Order: sequence, then C-alpha cells, then structure tokens
Amino acid sequence: MKSQLKFRFVFLAILSGFLFLASSQGYAQKVKKRSVRLKAQYVKIVDHETYFNITATSKVKKENINVSGIEILVFNEVGDDKIMIGKTKTNMKGESKFALDNILSLTPDETNTYNIVFSFKGNDSFKKASKSISFKDATIKTQLVTKDSVNYVSATLTDSKSGNPIAGESLNVQIQRLFKPLKIGKEFNSTDETGAIFVPIEDGIPGVDGIITIEVVLQDHDDYGTVKALLKAPIGTPIVDESTFDQRKMWSPRNKTPIFLLIFPNLLIIGIWSLIIYLVVNLFKIAKSKI
Repeated sequence: MKSQLKFRFVFLAILSGFLFLASSQGYAQKVKKRSVRLKAQYVKIVDHETYFNITATSKVKKENINVSGIEILVFNEVGDDKIMIGKTKTNMKGESKFALDNILSLTPDETNTYNIVFSFKGNDSFKKASKSISFKDATIKTQLVTKDSVNYVSATLTDSKSGNPIAGESLNVQIQRLFKPLKIGKEFNSTDETGAIFVPIEDGIPGVDGIITIEVVLQDHDDYGTVKALLKAPIGTPIVDESTFDQRKMWSPRNKTPIFLLIFPNLLIIGIWSLIIYLVVNLFKIAKSKI
C-alpha cells in the first residue's frame, strides 16, 4: 500500500514538473516576441509612377534591426471602412516598394485627403503592428526657359484636386546622377504666391549626348509626401566616350586580345617545338649511326 502511494506521489511530481516546464517554455516564447515599427512614405514621380516606400524595423538590445520577409497589408481607409488595395513583403533590408497603378484608384475623404493604413498581423517572432499615413495629391509642372542666353528651369507646384498654387514651400532642384543627384541653384527655393520658382542652370554640366535630366522635388512634405518632376533638357556638355572596351587593349575581353599577343607567343611556341623536334630527330640519327 505504501509503495503504491509512493509511486503515485512520484508520478504526480514528474507530471507537475513537465507541466511547469511546458508552461514556462510557452511563456518564454511569448516573451521573445518583439515589437515591429513600420514606416511609410508616399512618393509621386509626375507622369511616371506613384508608390509607397515601406520599412520595417525592430529594436533588439538597443539596436534597430531590419525585419525581412514579413507580409504587410495595405488598406485605403474611408470613414469607418477599410478597403484592401494589396499586400507586399519586405526584402532583406526590411524594405518594400508598393506601387499604385493610379492614384485615382484610391478614395479620398471629404477634405480630399487620402488615408492609408499599413498592417502587419504578427507571427511567431514579432508582434502585430500598423502604420497610418495621410496625404493630399500635388503636382509639379516644369519648363525650360532661356533668357538673355541663360537657361532657367521654371516649376509650378499646385494642388491636383483644387488646382490652387501651393506657396511658401521649398523645392529642391538637382541634376539626376547615377549615385547622388547634383544640386543646383539656392539651397532653398521657396515657391511664390503663384506656386512657382525660377532657377538658373549652370553651363558646362556634362550629359550623355548633351542631354541632362533635371529633377524638381518637394521632399517629404507633411501634407503632400514626396513629389518629383523630371525634365530632360538638351543643354548639357556632351560626354566624350573614352571607353576602349571595343579596342584591342591589354584589359579588353579575350575576343579583343591585341594582335601582337596572338602572334608573338604562338611564334615562340612554334619555335620551341621545332627545336625540340630537330633535337629528337638528330638523336635518332646519332643512335642509328652507332649501330
């Protein structure tokens, strides 16, 4: 009887231990879930494309890390309704670019403001998160003007819905480059009461075939996001192509090997093998003469 009681006591103790370990592991897994911070920016390139730049980060040991491979749902919020317009996944850098076919596919509220919600449902490693942004639609019209032999870029910033000019806003004017744009004009070019700026373009700016691409940018505005207009202007200094890729140089591809490198080594190889064959033949002759 006593042995049965001892056995039951041991069994209950082991069972309690397993239950405690299971609950503690579940609690540890819950604790390990980290918070995710979403950032989103509206970007419009006039007459080209419209998209959202989305980034997901998390703070681990006081350092921000990129959260990759998570699915983010994108909603158009209209009043109390949320209309799903698509979904996207973050890349290895925790970034994603969600393109819009047309801003007209979105529905604004009564103040012509677009309200967008980005939502992450959470997973085993991260908690759910969401981010809301609001913006209005603006546009930039650009024009190349020549006055007294000086070239200028004229740009006008207006609200797309009302058509009213947007005054007192700073526009960046820069030349498009492969890595970093080249800024021209003043550091701050504020629009006047008509929403316009007038910026001179320096001479001697190089461009392929003499064509330069001018960017006029409203950068990360609280109400309108980032708006960019591109203007191609044939006023640059033509770039002289000094590439020797198609010439027969030491650094060219194999099919462009210099002629002397093809002839000289082959002559050396033929000469060496001819000498070897000559010596071998003479050795055979000497051996036969001794016989």
